[in-house]
Amino acid sequence: MKQRFFFCPKCGGRLLYRAGGERPRLTCDRCGYILYENPAVGVAVVVLDPEGRILLGRRAGSYKGQWCIPCGYVEYDEDVYSAAVREFHEETGLYIRVTGVCAVKSNFHNPELHTVGIWFWAVVEGGELGAGSDLDRLGYFHPADLPPLAFPTDKEVIRELCPSLNCR
Repeated sequence: MKQRFFFCPKCGGRLLYRAGGERPRLTCDRCGYILYENPAVGVAVVVLDPEGRILLGRRAGSYKGQWCIPCGYVEYDEDVYSAAVREFHEETGLYIRVTGVCAVKSNFHNPELHTVGIWFWAVVEGGELGAGSDLDRLGYFHPADLPPLAFPTDKEVIRELCPSLNCR
């Protein structure tokens, strides 16, 4: 396992992997604090138009030029449902009402950051469609005719949503 953290957030001591329990854990050699390397939580929102096409955004920063289901991270003090509404509005300009959970998956595509993603179903209740700062374009796509996707788990979620279609 590659070590990503080297100093204790409590006292500044050195973090070393120590055996114990089910797996080695980063432990401070000065104060004994155990740093649990937990995944970050992300949210994504699945919105379909009346023709069954899914709203996707083309990424402007990381994974530039590839498409994704509009998504973002949950802030530390934020409820996951509120984060989904906030992130979707920031990315698309649309106001939504979350109607349920679509999928929950682990994302391992970025070796520097393990995330757990929650994909929500939602319906648009207002706003004006327009790409936010992380996206440079938005569009509705038929699940069988998708543009290049940035994240493997988005592809999995879309495949699960349309098992009878030949989704790529």
